[in-house]
Amino acid sequence: MIKLAVYGKGGIGKSTCTSNLSAALASLGKKVIQIGCDPKADSTINLLHGDPVIPVMDYMRIHDEEPDKISQITKTGYGGVVCIETGGPTPGLGCAGRGIITTFSLLEQLELFETVKPDAVLYDVLGDVVCGGFAAPIREGYAEKVLIVTSGEKMALYAANNINTAVKNFEDRSYAKVRGIIMNRRNVENEEEKVRAFAERSGLDITADIPRSDDIIKYEDMGMTCVEGDPECETSKRFLDLARLLISEDEANG
Repeated sequence: MIKLAVYGKGGIGKSTCTSNLSAALASLGKKVIQIGCDPKADSTINLLHGDPVIPVMDYMRIHDEEPDKISQITKTGYGGVVCIETGGPTPGLGCAGRGIITTFSLLEQLELFETVKPDAVLYDVLGDVVCGGFAAPIREGYAEKVLIVTSGEKMALYAANNINTAVKNFEDRSYAKVRGIIMNRRNVENEEEKVRAFAERSGLDITADIPRSDDIIKYEDMGMTCVEGDPECETSKRFLDLARLLISEDEANG
């Protein structure tokens, strides 16, 4: 099974990348779960045509109890992707990272993976702060690989370096390892050179190069991923290529 965490600075496009990758995997016949681990709870919105799933933390606040069925906190999106959002605490109260830990514990109790039997699980994780909660996908055995989304912008690369360092801190514990970088272009000056220099310094591959494209905006305005909207456009082809790479690596590993 592909178990992948996608990290990146807030606003860098990691949710766009994750949802398009989920859509690409689904279009190639894989059963996919996508779990949004960001308090904004917008990771899966374009897989759901703009009709959001209730975040787990919101459900627990509204009902003052934990859900007893997976169906209460999931929705099925494009290509059969099972969509979940952790959500977060009431603004100004509580720790968002705790929301992730609470959600993961709940999903284990509800036997999510045994019920869905996925081929791939993707975690979309905020990477500005890699605290205990936000690090849960990489240190609790949920994810085996990490993809870091970055552009050539200074703060995006700064966050990417922090994420890479955080993951390396767990290397001796058989936790997730960084598979590589998704270069999500913003067309800043000398962008490719900056990202490639960072990748080389860090010993990482650039596993996908996503062009700055109006197609993404066009289809997100329509409430869908680029892969769904036009699988033949260049941006979609890049995500499909990445999906095929991950599938081939997973099959090679047995």
